[in-house]
Amino acid sequence: MKILVCISHVPDTTSKINFTDGDTKFDTNGVQFVINPNDEFGLTRAMWFKEKQGASVTVVNVGGAETEPTLRKALAIGADAAIRVNTEAADGFFVAKQLAKVVNDGSYDLVIAGRESIDYNGGMVPGMLAGLTNANFVANCIGLEVDGTNAKAVREIDGGKETVSTALPLVIGGQKGLVEESDLRIPNMRGIMMARKKPLTVLEPADASAETKVTSYEKPAPKGAVKLVNADNIDELVSLLHNEAKVI
Repeated sequence: MKILVCISHVPDTTSKINFTDGDTKFDTNGVQFVINPNDEFGLTRAMWFKEKQGASVTVVNVGGAETEPTLRKALAIGADAAIRVNTEAADGFFVAKQLAKVVNDGSYDLVIAGRESIDYNGGMVPGMLAGLTNANFVANCIGLEVDGTNAKAVREIDGGKETVSTALPLVIGGQKGLVEESDLRIPNMRGIMMARKKPLTVLEPADASAETKVTSYEKPAPKGAVKLVNADNIDELVSLLHNEAKVI
């Protein structure tokens, strides 16, 4: 089984976010980038298929040379090879078109993508990718088993979860629950050294254009001042909740 894991290069959640050029561009100065958490769950599940079923695992990213340390980390975790499509990730459709070419050229059986990336939270790439490659698709995937060319997936739905049977080729939008957080892997020194020798192929982008563009960014409004109420003064608390906060 050939597995392709889509890796997004995203800011660490503890990073301080700022914008430049009149709030039209994201300021990357001083920002640490990591593997998108949803993608990391998917990569860990792919490693399980590699170790238990002998699958080959390739990771792919759409981005410039600055994303290669993130791909190298995925290689250090255990992926066999990496692909970088040498272009800026302009929007969801553009990224899906680039990934579709990689999938079609590589004849992958299973494509594991994160449900969404934590930078733009678009949540559109996995579904678009499935449509562009004529593959089956399971969104919000929190469980996956593969037996030959058949797959059983569990996905999160409102108020519960749903188990579905499908066939390869398959694209999933994975998330927390696909593996336990305790199963996530930290690269060790041996893995880091081996990653340096694993192939990282740089591909030129497919002919495609972005369908959307960013016009501006805006930070959330700062939180208002906190008003403290004496625990004995219930009437004042109720009045504030009713007249100011308007939650009751």
